[in-house]
Amino acid sequence: MSRIENGKVRPSLVDVEQILRALDAPPNMIEEVSALARMANTEWRNLRELRRKGLGTRQAELKALEASSTHMRYFLLSMITGLLATPEYIRASLAHSSADTSKAIAGKLERQAILYDASKRFTFILTEQAVRWPVVAPLALAEQMDRLSALTYLPNIRIGLIPIGVTTPRTPLNTFTIYDESLTVIETSAGSLVLRDSRDIQSYLDEFSGYEECTLFEEDARAKLSEWSTECRS
Repeated sequence: MSRIENGKVRPSLVDVEQILRALDAPPNMIEEVSALARMANTEWRNLRELRRKGLGTRQAELKALEASSTHMRYFLLSMITGLLATPEYIRASLAHSSADTSKAIAGKLERQAILYDASKRFTFILTEQAVRWPVVAPLALAEQMDRLSALTYLPNIRIGLIPIGVTTPRTPLNTFTIYDESLTVIETSAGSLVLRDSRDIQSYLDEFSGYEECTLFEEDARAKLSEWSTECRS
């Protein structure tokens, strides 16, 4: 309680509800304060704000978040994340921006060093659309696929694929990242939604686990990447 009162920790929605019930708060107060707690544990960051702060600043924030996490889970619906991308893919993914992207490109490449930190664990699930979307020319895309295949051999990294046609337990709507069991970031075309409430995070952990059950990993994933890479080169 003292840590919450002194602003050292952010109370979760469960914390707030338990405190209110312990104090015999009336139902209407529980409902009102719980709604405020959920808002406090949810943060919307629009793309305009991120651009105003600078794309390089965003990379520094992500680097700090990765450094403080142990197990990171990425569900990639439409594009390959910067941690896995080749330099050419990164440059092409930022080509639409009117802002200076040099710091963002450098930041993305610098962040990739954390993939080789054995104390960190990464699980990446990519849809076929994410892997094959023509962000770059076919030969460069084949090179990107080869990089994904090479990274599957790192012992702390799992890269999985969901080919088109595979039945999933639910229809995916957004790219999202889960940092340990403490934070979930949902990406949209207009910005990102940050969730800190434990029940929201658990919902995304359950969704991620459902996708894992129908994902190709290891040799199966490498075989599929090789097939798609060959098609690009032809």
